[in-house]
Amino acid sequence: MKRLLIVSFIVISTSFLFSVFKGPEDENHQAKFNDRYAIFALNHPEIIGFAGEKMPLEQDDIKERFDRELLINTYWQSQTILFIKKAYKYFPVIEPILKNEGIPDDFKYLALAESGLANIVSPSGATGFWQIMKPTGKEKGLIINNEVDERYHLEKSTIAACNYLNEAYEKFGSWTLAAASYNMGKTGLEKQMIRQKAANYYDLLLNNETARYVFRISAIKEILEHQKTYGFHVRKKDLYSLPPIKQVMLDSSVADFAGYAKQLNINYKILKEYNPWLRQSHLENKSGWAYLIDLPKNGYYTSENKVENIESDGSSFSINYDTIKIKINKGGQLKNVAEASEIEIEELILQNIEVLDIKVKKGQELQLIKESKQ
Repeated sequence: MKRLLIVSFIVISTSFLFSVFKGPEDENHQAKFNDRYAIFALNHPEIIGFAGEKMPLEQDDIKERFDRELLINTYWQSQTILFIKKAYKYFPVIEPILKNEGIPDDFKYLALAESGLANIVSPSGATGFWQIMKPTGKEKGLIINNEVDERYHLEKSTIAACNYLNEAYEKFGSWTLAAASYNMGKTGLEKQMIRQKAANYYDLLLNNETARYVFRISAIKEILEHQKTYGFHVRKKDLYSLPPIKQVMLDSSVADFAGYAKQLNINYKILKEYNPWLRQSHLENKSGWAYLIDLPKNGYYTSENKVENIESDGSSFSINYDTIKIKINKGGQLKNVAEASEIEIEELILQNIEVLDIKVKKGQELQLIKESKQ
């Protein structure tokens, strides 16, 4: 009777999980997965604010919208790990500019949400870390032509973004609305505020992207400021960083940037990596502008890598499995057999589902599949 009860329990509990698996190795693997892997809902902080303005989380729809972004950015681990690493690299450049321009520090997370701190181009043509459109960039004083595009210049594009945000704050009187306008434009946001007779971002019905915008920025901020709370453990040595920078003046034309880079004792790749706003392989510079070229200081780059072969010892890595048969010499508890065989009792049962008495009898034979020690 005891055996029948145990058989019934295990068969019922495992029949669904293992219905598509064949063999004890797959079943063992699935059992370990279900025992060790778990996904949790997230605790919410009591207060969330953006740029000093409180998010009304006491309202169910607001709480749900924030929860969505918190979940997405917590469980999209690869992206958020990159956010953490790249923030350490670029925030030290962005933060003093925001402060100097009178923009709240939280707006550095807007740049992170916009581009992931990468020089990407959106389908609409928005470009750079701050995703600035060409007309807006020119309006804010950036040089944008066939040879130079300062939307790719981190310091200058940050100043241009600050200029826009200050204007938006002056217009709307709210940093949250200023952030929303950065996504959909000041005119578009103003039209919706007038049409809906609402003066608060959290009271507006907006397009999906803008409706998620402040929540996404706030969720990214929350995670990056409390990384371990959300399961992110990044060591300092894992973080990205910028090397010390030196600058050289360029006020003439350049026929070939590859040759120009050689004169600076670097290579073309390094030149363009630290000056992505140089868009061509040459510079006519008909207007006679003087540009500052950023270069990593000596010792922080390799201008010419050499091919180095790695000698192999001929060894290869593979996992082998042994099938072990155990003959019980005396009666005892099944857990004792598992301990002596250095295997979990669940694995022992799954591999020997036909032997399910709590006590094993003398003369019984069990079979185990274990990783080979050879």
